[in-house]
Amino acid sequence: MYKKIFVPVDDSESSNVALAEASKLAAALGSELRLVHVVDLAQFGWGGTEFLDAAELQKSVKESGEQVLAACCETVRAAGLSAESKILESWGDKIASVLIADATQWGADLVVMGTHGWTGLMHLLMGSVAEGVLKTADIPVLLLRHPGD
Repeated sequence: MYKKIFVPVDDSESSNVALAEASKLAAALGSELRLVHVVDLAQFGWGGTEFLDAAELQKSVKESGEQVLAACCETVRAAGLSAESKILESWGDKIASVLIADATQWGADLVVMGTHGWTGLMHLLMGSVAEGVLKTADIPVLLLRHPGD
């Protein structure tokens, strides 16, 4: 069944719901977990940052992502499991493409991720990473929402 479960995480409630479900699946199936967090560094790499230290901002964004991953790994450990984790860097790429590339390279056979379930104007403005993953993945994708979203 699913031996390698790929779990994109951020600091949202829907991501926490997905992590809990992925942990349950991994425990039941004896699967490996890979937790990833994408940081978009392009926003600090060019123009508009003349008065800011772009390298320092990029470092801060990565450190924040590492904190998110550390908290998620602790959640997994509390469930009696282990997981590898990785920061993925985007330089203006679509986040969904970055996720699918890493999941494919790792050999994932299931993606478990949260979705905010936005519709209408919010969906138009914010887009949907989950929708992008669902449309481009060649492997099964399990999307979960937090009941409050």
